[in-house]
Amino acid sequence: FFFRVIILSAPCIRMFSKISNTSLRSCSRVRNARGMAYKAPVKDVKFVLDHVIKAHEVMPEETCPPDVVNAVIDEVAKFTEKELHPIWKVGDEGCKYDGGPGDVTTPPGWKEAYARYVEGGWPALIGEEEFGGQNFPFTVDTVKTEFCGTANWTWFMYPMLSHGAVECMLEFASDEMKAMFLPKLVSGEWTGTMCLTESHAGSDLSDIKSKAVPTDNGAYKITGTKIFISCGECDFAENIVHLVLAKLPDAPAGTKGISLFLVPKYLNNADGSLDTSKKNVWCTGIEHKMGIKGSATAVLAFEDSIGYLIGKPHDGMKQMFAFMNTARLAVGVQGLGAAELAYQQALTYARERPSGRAPGGAVAPEKAADPIIFHPEVSRMLYKMKSFTEGARVLVYHTSLLMDKMKYTDDAALKKRCAGELALLTPIVKAFLTETGFEMANDGLQVYGGHGYINEWGMEQIVRDARISQLYEGTTGIQSLDLLGRKVILNQMKDLTAFCQDIIKFCDANMSNMKMLPHTLEMTRLASEWMSLAGQLALKAQKDPATIESAAVDFMHYSGYVTLGFMWLKTEAVCYEQLAKGEGEEAFHKSKIATADFYFARLLPRTEGYAKSMVAPAQVLSGFDQHAAAMEE
Repeated sequence: FFFRVIILSAPCIRMFSKISNTSLRSCSRVRNARGMAYKAPVKDVKFVLDHVIKAHEVMPEETCPPDVVNAVIDEVAKFTEKELHPIWKVGDEGCKYDGGPGDVTTPPGWKEAYARYVEGGWPALIGEEEFGGQNFPFTVDTVKTEFCGTANWTWFMYPMLSHGAVECMLEFASDEMKAMFLPKLVSGEWTGTMCLTESHAGSDLSDIKSKAVPTDNGAYKITGTKIFISCGECDFAENIVHLVLAKLPDAPAGTKGISLFLVPKYLNNADGSLDTSKKNVWCTGIEHKMGIKGSATAVLAFEDSIGYLIGKPHDGMKQMFAFMNTARLAVGVQGLGAAELAYQQALTYARERPSGRAPGGAVAPEKAADPIIFHPEVSRMLYKMKSFTEGARVLVYHTSLLMDKMKYTDDAALKKRCAGELALLTPIVKAFLTETGFEMANDGLQVYGGHGYINEWGMEQIVRDARISQLYEGTTGIQSLDLLGRKVILNQMKDLTAFCQDIIKFCDANMSNMKMLPHTLEMTRLASEWMSLAGQLALKAQKDPATIESAAVDFMHYSGYVTLGFMWLKTEAVCYEQLAKGEGEEAFHKSKIATADFYFARLLPRTEGYAKSMVAPAQVLSGFDQHAAAMEE
């Protein structure tokens, strides 16, 4: 195997030599929650990549052949199962802020796990070779995101944010800035953050107060305070590279006056070495939060801090979106991860926990009670979690592959088509998968009953950690407004229409499969209805601008359920085809088909309610403050 890797891909063997050595090491373990374990869904991921989205048809064989991709998947599974998940529970103890030289200490075992992550070459998996990266496809890197994020999301926030900083710099930074900072960021020796929020400016950044004053040597002095900076201080790396939004002295008002600056925690000496004798950025405290406590959510002070302009002046919002869009897709994966981790634990518990008798008669007559998995209410919740996680997984990799299609094709029309679909799906991935992922995490807790509510089992930590996903990187409301207002109406429904036509075309091609015909007909109807509803809202918005904001969240949910329905239909088609050919595991394919049946019967009908509520008059939301005041004493 390694001989083949050497012949096929030199970058691959560099990484595998690292991760093979790392995987042989043992490390101290922190006791996890009672009975809790994580098993990376390797079989399902490989099925999705190989058969549902056919990623191998897009990824270049000369640099990442199937056997290498499979080896990467297997190795990252081992790392997340053995290294990351065992230190997940202790993360709930949070970081410690001492206000001294070190400022922040991360939970026990986290710093050491990050060192092994870097030693294994994982931060560089998707990085450009010019800066020491392995240049793997984004889809392969998404497997790492899913497995790491499910095993220990809060820990993974540190390298995830660094990756966003790299993506932003690759697109907008000068060659000199790239040469100075990217090798350390790509390797993971340094970490990165994005600094947007101020105490008075959160979702609306138009009124940020941070200032940037030019100096004589081309640098800038940054002054201001940023809050809610995820992973803003840590003991993982010797330096932290902050991407900071600030305004120049001549900046126009509003978001059009915002510029983006790179501000390192420590500056470099003239010889390129790091000057750690004096900080350039100060952490003045960390927040105490409901969840993700292992992420140091920092308050950062910039006091004439030396920074470097990225790209053009007053173009900071555009540049930051390159960072934020990467983060938004990753946060969507957080929703999938929360559901997957909760599902795995709930499934194990339901198989072992006895309570009462199954409705159809005793399943375990030799015991006093049957396992709760045989009670329809419990199986309903488990089916719901299974149908969401497996459908969401297809959507996540379908979306990731769009980025690889743009990367590896020279076809300008295909690039444009993929970019449009990616723009449409990004707010759906971020908002819908986090909303429903949180719902599934709650269902997992519900399976445990009262035991789920206590700390000992770990289920309540999954719920608390997942809650932030609907807030940061753009709240559900903001993502929904982006979807309906910008990506659909402002875009004149072009990308939505193209995606719906893809659904209809797929349905037409599979009408001959009588076994899935009811699902195919329903998806055909929903694709047409989706376009019709969008058109109705666009017309109503011309008369009443409040229409968009009043309908946006309902439209987003509707869009999410239809999109997941399409993902399930594609999965069904593959399973029926492989069953007919006698290929693959029969039980696996039948499990997929049964889960698709559940989704179409019990979850997809939710679209009916959203279809009605989104077109309700915006006036029903008006006057609330007046009506609330009328009820007060």
